[in-house]
Amino acid sequence: MSSTTTTTQTTSQVETKAVSKPLGMRVNGKQWHAPKKAFRPGSGLTSYEKRAKERQLLAAVKAKEKELKDEKEAERKRRIEALKEKRAKKEEKERYEKMAEKMHKKRVERLKRKEKRNKLINS
Repeated sequence: MSSTTTTTQTTSQVETKAVSKPLGMRVNGKQWHAPKKAFRPGSGLTSYEKRAKERQLLAAVKAKEKELKDEKEAERKRRIEALKEKRAKKEEKERYEKMAEKMHKKRVERLKRKEKRNKLINS
C-alpha cells in the first residue's frame, strides 16, 4: 500500500515540476531570441482574407512610419537651414564690423597726419 502512495506522490511531483518549471538560460547565450516551438505544418495556414487584412494593416503602419520619418527629416532640414542662415548672418555682420573698423582706423590715421602737418606749419 505504501508503494502505491509513493508512486502517486512522485507522479504528482513530476507533473507540478513539469508545469511550473521556469525556462533557464539558453545554451547558446542568445536570450533575445524567442524560444523555439515544435514544428506544426498545418498551424500556419490562414485564409486569403486574413492575409489580405494583415497586408493592409502592415501597409497602413508602413505609411504612418514613412509619414513620421518624413516629418522628422523635414524638421531636421529646417533646423539645419536655420542654423546655416544664422551663421551666414553672423559672418556678414562680422565682415561689416571689420570694414567699419578699417574705415575708422584709416580716418583716424588721416586725421592724425593732418593734425601733425598743421602742427609743423604752426610751429
